[in-house]
Amino acid sequence: ASEKEVLQLSVGEREKISFPCESLKMVSLFLSSDQDKSKTGTRVSQQPGANFSQNKILSNFPENSDDESVHSTLRKSLFKTSGYMYKNTEFKDSSVDVKEIDTYLNTSENMKEVRKEGLWRNNHHAPITKDSDFTLHRVNDGDIVSKNRTKMKSFSNTSEILDMTGTTGRKFEILRSVTEIPTQFRSIFKEFPYFNYAQSKALDDLLYTDRNFVICAPTGSGKTVMFELAITRLLMEAPLPWLNIKVVYMAPIKALCSQRFDDWKEKFGPIGLSCKELTGDTVMDDLFEIYHAHIIITTPEKWDSMTRRWRDNSLVQLVRLFLIDEVHVIKDESRGATLEVVVSRMKTVQSSLGRLLENHDIVPPLRFVAVSATIPNAEDIAEWLSDSKMPAVCLKIDEDQRPVKLRKIVLGFPCSDNQTEFKFDLTLNYKIASIIQTYSEQKPALVFCATRKGVQQAASVLAKDAKFLLSIEQKQRLQRSANSLKDSKLRDLLMYGVAYHHAGMEISDRKIIEGAFTVGDLPVLFTTSTLAMGVNLPAHLVVIKSTMHYVGGVFQEYSETDILQMIGRAGRPQFDTTATAVIMTRWSTREKYIQMLNGADIIESSLHRHLVEHLNAEIVLHTVTDVTVALEWIRSTFLYIRALKNPAHYGFSSELDKIGIEAKLQELCLKNLNDLSSFDLIRMDEANNFKPTETGRLMAWYYIAFDTVKRFFTMKGTETLNELIAMISNCTEFLDVKLRINEKKILNTLNKDKDKITIRFPMEGKIKTREMKINCLIQAQLGCIPIQDFTLTQDTGRIFRNGLRVT
Repeated sequence: ASEKEVLQLSVGEREKISFPCESLKMVSLFLSSDQDKSKTGTRVSQQPGANFSQNKILSNFPENSDDESVHSTLRKSLFKTSGYMYKNTEFKDSSVDVKEIDTYLNTSENMKEVRKEGLWRNNHHAPITKDSDFTLHRVNDGDIVSKNRTKMKSFSNTSEILDMTGTTGRKFEILRSVTEIPTQFRSIFKEFPYFNYAQSKALDDLLYTDRNFVICAPTGSGKTVMFELAITRLLMEAPLPWLNIKVVYMAPIKALCSQRFDDWKEKFGPIGLSCKELTGDTVMDDLFEIYHAHIIITTPEKWDSMTRRWRDNSLVQLVRLFLIDEVHVIKDESRGATLEVVVSRMKTVQSSLGRLLENHDIVPPLRFVAVSATIPNAEDIAEWLSDSKMPAVCLKIDEDQRPVKLRKIVLGFPCSDNQTEFKFDLTLNYKIASIIQTYSEQKPALVFCATRKGVQQAASVLAKDAKFLLSIEQKQRLQRSANSLKDSKLRDLLMYGVAYHHAGMEISDRKIIEGAFTVGDLPVLFTTSTLAMGVNLPAHLVVIKSTMHYVGGVFQEYSETDILQMIGRAGRPQFDTTATAVIMTRWSTREKYIQMLNGADIIESSLHRHLVEHLNAEIVLHTVTDVTVALEWIRSTFLYIRALKNPAHYGFSSELDKIGIEAKLQELCLKNLNDLSSFDLIRMDEANNFKPTETGRLMAWYYIAFDTVKRFFTMKGTETLNELIAMISNCTEFLDVKLRINEKKILNTLNKDKDKITIRFPMEGKIKTREMKINCLIQAQLGCIPIQDFTLTQDTGRIFRNGLRVT
């Protein structure tokens, strides 16, 4: 059926082709083939459960309809639709004949071949009964009932079952059963009976050894379960009661931490482990609770500031398992260095404890498990995390193991030289409707925009341009959601099946929108890139509208991490077997993004850019006491590993050998040490030993940037209050506060207004910089002037959290 016809089905006809998912589980197992390589451009037909819903968006299936006619209608229509062509792409469809599948399922020959190929290869696997051959597998949501009437969940991963039939051409691998987990920990994995391909492959190393482990796998391949396996291993080895066990889980974004905290509190609470979240939002009074928690969930920055106090804090010495999520963030210029230093510090703490305690057996080993998106040089991360006794295991899972096959499309749009970024961004709004029509297959779509205002504009344009077919029930549910929204603009849009979502909205509104999108009532959601980082809202189609975003008053390209995170939201394992990601960019940058999606860039370190602050912190901690130790510390970093392999990236000559590169790193170290010494942050004695000064201690303790410290050294002590506020407003610590166009009116009123209460020291002219905004908000807060804007209140909170450290 052409798209138009599908869109125009009347409600009656659409209801006819709703169907129970159980009846077709056999067919759908074979609808995803691993020959679906993007090079050849074949697209595999969808899992039927996803294609034919009563309405535009996937709806709930009837519980127990056994009507034969429903099944046959579906079978006919199932293979017809897979023939339709997509505009703007070279993807052609390969559909599968039902008869072939049926005969395939019934051939006893095939089963014999499979058995020969080694179904029983590993003796400690649970035997697979004849009944379960095609029905036991990784599960997620929505129950189905197998032939022997045991209740299971519907499948999210079709490729593993294909392994059993040998149709993928890959060497046969068996899926491991959850029954391998000791009974008392089995509840952690109660959501599925079998581990998926990636998890099964990692299971032996994670569960039966203590080796450090790096796994490089596409988004959506069940990496969280791998962390849970490592925790299970620790619990199996550690004697009860688990008093002195600490597990640290570190993720780059607060939203990811919150998600993990909610999830793990539920899973590990019942078996006696307590979790504690430690992020920028945590108040330091919670330290007592953190001391008593078993699992600490934190960000690199927060763990860094905690461990800078580790000598009087035996907490850090108790950490037995260190889990690093999204380890590829190490190449992020602003945050990667912190991640790298924290891990290197944990390694150093471990080895210095070993030196302090002569008997090495007393020191419990510290295990690292790191997870990364698909990167070409995962081996470098593994080399960095290896300890002296044992190299780390590095496991790479191919893109074709992604439970949901992802089709990536980069569309370039012409952009004339006189067009500003804003103008170009606006022109893209009018292209969204056709992209959604072409690629969404009437399933949920998520569109990422550069700014909060852009999100609202794009949503309004689409609501005018497109009409979505919604069932009566969906309309009623959307109406109920709309009635509870505080934002009136959003209320109107929601009835068109369009909504937006960003961090500046009321939390209650965000939750309502997330709920409507998750259940499939909302066809299109527009959001800012920050959502990609945390909230898990998978969609069938992800569109990145423009690859530039607005940061600190200027437009800049998204980082690769941002792009991968956004694309990672494509594909809902419980509903889809394929998904699509579309990047909309300028014609001139199209090639760059095609390259990025094909092989991701090599990950480099960015520690050399922030070395001075981190060196000072290590000296304050006495981790680094002299030049020799400083070089030894550098050797424990990822910077060292990459500098040996790619010296040019770090500004060294590519002709240098290992000794030459080490000398250069030592030189870089000495330059930074001299900078610290010239501002009296450290002192060196004749024997070249370092001692921190009181100022250096404060800089490390309060996590203050070197540039800010230099600024403070210009103070004379005679400054007025007004001058002090202006000085603080200029500190590096506030770089992430942005000045948004729509805030200027409120800020200018706070600054000067004859009819209202204004700030104590008004600034000259209009407010047009980030520093002026910060100054204005500090004064408003100290002057108890109420600010009637949610985003500005959020920013004020952030300014005061950082301001307390700085001052």
